[in-house]
Amino acid sequence: METPLPDIRGLSKEELAGWFAERGEPSFRLKQVNEWLWERHATAFGDMTNLGKELRATLAAHFCIGQVSIATEQRSRDGSIKYGFRLADGELVEGVLIPTASRVTACVSSQSGCSLSCKFCATGYMPLKRNLHAYEIFDQVATLRTRALAEYGRPLTNIVYMGMGEPLLNYRNVMESIQRVTSAEEGLGMSARRITLSTAGIAKMIRKLGDDGFRCEFALSLHAATDAKRSLIMPINESNSLEALTDALLHFYDRTGTRITLEYIVLQDLNDGPEDAEALLQFSRVVPSKINIIEYNPIAEAGFVNTGAPRMEAFRTHLERGGAIVNVRRSRGRDVDGACGQLAIKER
Repeated sequence: METPLPDIRGLSKEELAGWFAERGEPSFRLKQVNEWLWERHATAFGDMTNLGKELRATLAAHFCIGQVSIATEQRSRDGSIKYGFRLADGELVEGVLIPTASRVTACVSSQSGCSLSCKFCATGYMPLKRNLHAYEIFDQVATLRTRALAEYGRPLTNIVYMGMGEPLLNYRNVMESIQRVTSAEEGLGMSARRITLSTAGIAKMIRKLGDDGFRCEFALSLHAATDAKRSLIMPINESNSLEALTDALLHFYDRTGTRITLEYIVLQDLNDGPEDAEALLQFSRVVPSKINIIEYNPIAEAGFVNTGAPRMEAFRTHLERGGAIVNVRRSRGRDVDGACGQLAIKER
């Protein structure tokens, strides 16, 4: 079986510069090729018209440019669009475009499947296939940016790493993709503050984010503020307790000064009582934070029920009376299984 060519975008700048140097090419070739790859989104070396034909042929003989393509599209009644992205090796991941009156948000995936098995999340019932490469994450963003203009006549304004997978378990590729998305010279030039990374809570990697001077917004999928209840719905809590997460969040805030967003799905008769609200309130006081209360979006694999409006309102009122900053995040794309916690590949 013929070995596939490596994707040129998987090489570091240093590796690609060395490749050109070995062939006696001038150093500016690196800048030219990077512009084609990351700014102009070239899909073939033949498109790189400011390179000589011989060099283009040599590049094509040594490398490929693997593209993420749209395989499926589902349109929600609320205007959201869920896309199934086909990767070069045939794997599928999902991403979502979410329009509101003030913004257009792209939700992107960082892994094919997931290893964390959160009980309320459809992706958690899938096996982990593999980590996505940085360029595959970047391609999702670039594609959704193009689709935003085509579908809504408005530019993409925000990106959330809240799709399939746990971003902090694919740390290097996620960070590299963010660098590319935010680069004004070799990328999309988007503001880091328009990007939010959400994690189920990997304490040591949250500390690393702080040490690395992470510049984007940061969200913790909390969903319960006691170890007993959180472990019931999020097995990752067994190895990343609330105490460990608290220490990591304090370290992160000390290094970055970024306020944490605490994400909290309200599940009827599980984590929506007054004692749960009080536990969440106390947790939120440990480090500067705001709370996003999220509607539960049903999935076939789990029997949870979304909290009713009166109980959710009482939950929010308890938090606000205690001084917390609270937002209730309404579901988007639920009718096409594109809302929070619903992403999964049902047909492969």
